[in-house]
Amino acid sequence: MYELLIDPLTYGFMQRGFLVTVLAALVCALLSCWLVLMGWSLMGDAISHAVLPGVVLAYMTGVPFAVGAVVAGLVAVGLIGAVRSKGRIREDAAIGIVFTVMFALGLVLISVTPSQTDLHSILFGNVLGVAWADVLQLATLGVLVTAALLFKQRDLTLYAFDPGYAHAIGLRPRFLAGLLLVCLALTSVLALQIVGVVLVVALLVIPGSTARLLTDRFAPMLAISACVSVLGSLVGLYASFHLDVSAGGAVVLALGAIFICAYLFAPQHGLLRPRRKVRK
Repeated sequence: MYELLIDPLTYGFMQRGFLVTVLAALVCALLSCWLVLMGWSLMGDAISHAVLPGVVLAYMTGVPFAVGAVVAGLVAVGLIGAVRSKGRIREDAAIGIVFTVMFALGLVLISVTPSQTDLHSILFGNVLGVAWADVLQLATLGVLVTAALLFKQRDLTLYAFDPGYAHAIGLRPRFLAGLLLVCLALTSVLALQIVGVVLVVALLVIPGSTARLLTDRFAPMLAISACVSVLGSLVGLYASFHLDVSAGGAVVLALGAIFICAYLFAPQHGLLRPRRKVRK
């Protein structure tokens, strides 16, 4: 058992992989709680896919990919609002239209610049290929997002539960929504390195959903979500190393297994909990 845990840490690429994975897991876990409470899971999926053309253009022009991702995310939000404002198109349809079109644009940009971008790593992640420069950039993004979420935790929580009351007491719902969307775009860049665009939504939805099953209070929800995200990420990385499988896929499967356990056996909201009460 000792060798199973220590052997991966003797490789430099695994050390960097563990570091960025834990960092991305923590940031995604915090944001995941607000996305789940506000019903923004589909928005998280949309933004994570819509950042693809921004990331590709950043690679092509030499700009930091975080800048390209944030710009693309904000453009996607603006387009969703423009399509939805006509009234005849529902929000879910607007989100689906915008994120699929922008994702397709990213694929086209990748296809015309094959020598400058790696399609496989962008779509499916390349956590074991990150350099120390990438670790520094991701750490900076992680600190910024975490600081913003924790600094505005009270306002964001109030906005998530009751936007009308938040506006009545003087908060600015549009500003808070914009802050969450910017954090979502930055977090998508973090998770992009771990699991890629295709699976990034799992890191943004599963930890918060699992924590929601295990507690009814928001502060414990943040802590449980972080623990679930880190545990699933570490288990997935160890499994990918010893079984020689995709790191991103293994991380998502580990998170999915934790969610299934919570869905079935959560003390208050688990699927099997009512059956035990009936027997008693």
